[in-house]
Amino acid sequence: MRFMMLMIPKGYEKAAPGTMPDAQSVAAMMKYNESLQKAGVLLALDGLHPPSEGARVSFSGGKPRVIDGPFAEAKEVLGGYWMIEVKSKEEAIAWASRCPAADNEVIEIRRVQEFSDYPADVQEAATRLPEMQGQLEQRRTT
Repeated sequence: MRFMMLMIPKGYEKAAPGTMPDAQSVAAMMKYNESLQKAGVLLALDGLHPPSEGARVSFSGGKPRVIDGPFAEAKEVLGGYWMIEVKSKEEAIAWASRCPAADNEVIEIRRVQEFSDYPADVQEAATRLPEMQGQLEQRRTT
């Protein structure tokens, strides 16, 4: 089973452009990341720039509308993520619990929908999805 562990740092929704974590926090997080990698469960990971550097596209009435960050209504935003592959939700929780997160940080754990999770009619509608995922995987490894 694949799970995304989503880092939600409280206060990051108001972070100025260019805000970066301090070296000590990054060093602690790298040890954690290396433990995920050594255990063979880490598939991907990335940190995200603050929302003040981002944009949101909404589709009210079927028309795209772009709002540049920061987002006044945002209460929680993502600061980064890990994609892991483990045997259970409990194992994902165990890994998230080992993270050297700060007092203002929360990790949300979400299981990734696998193609086999979908009913037959949805699989038929998304018949090219496994092919697309394979092409993306191939791009990452080359």
